[in-house]
Amino acid sequence: MPHTPVPGPVPPVHAPGRALRSPVGLSYAVIALLGVVIVADLLIVAASVNMRSFLGGAASGSAGFDEDEANRADYAMVGSGGLYVAALLAVATLFIIWFHRVRWNAEVFAPDTQRRTPGWAIGAWFIPIANLWIPRGIAADVLRASRTDPYGGAPVGRGLLNAWWGAWVWAVVFDRYASRMYDRAQGADAIHDAAGLMMASAGFDLLAAVLAVLFVRRLTSMQHAKALAVRAVPPV
Repeated sequence: MPHTPVPGPVPPVHAPGRALRSPVGLSYAVIALLGVVIVADLLIVAASVNMRSFLGGAASGSAGFDEDEANRADYAMVGSGGLYVAALLAVATLFIIWFHRVRWNAEVFAPDTQRRTPGWAIGAWFIPIANLWIPRGIAADVLRASRTDPYGGAPVGRGLLNAWWGAWVWAVVFDRYASRMYDRAQGADAIHDAAGLMMASAGFDLLAAVLAVLFVRRLTSMQHAKALAVRAVPPV
């Protein structure tokens, strides 16, 4: 996938009754925290591999059961999971703020292409079940408004949006299943298998996080370019 650079701050641009607000700074913060999420996912993978290796060796009899090693394996799972939760809460907060910012700008670019008010860019994430599809529709509308021509041309960024959204929904659903199985696991064999599910879950989440980085960069870059174009147009 081609690299999409994120440029510098967007200059202030005004529209009737509204003004564009730069999403660039927020995008940097969101991307940085998504990087922490990716690191946490990698640590979960490593901790899961370590747990499976320890339990596999103990079950085969090739290595005696070492309680200290078992505790270290468990601490690694708990610690990496705790880092992931903390990073996820932080990035979710900033992502929603960024999402509202780009939705606000869409109201300046092409308000007639937006099916929901800017407030939905925040509130939609807190509606159970519906948050699995409503924000995606808002993002599609924002993408359309951020294009050079919102009323024609190719749907720029739609494929990336669909890939990210599909990966994110699958990661959320699978993570709930894997976490529930791991919490309920009793005995070495069950924990061994559940650790494999946690490893797969972290892999899916890592993919979703990478696609989220690409989406944030793409949409931010589109809005920056359009803001510069709007500013370059002399007033009538």
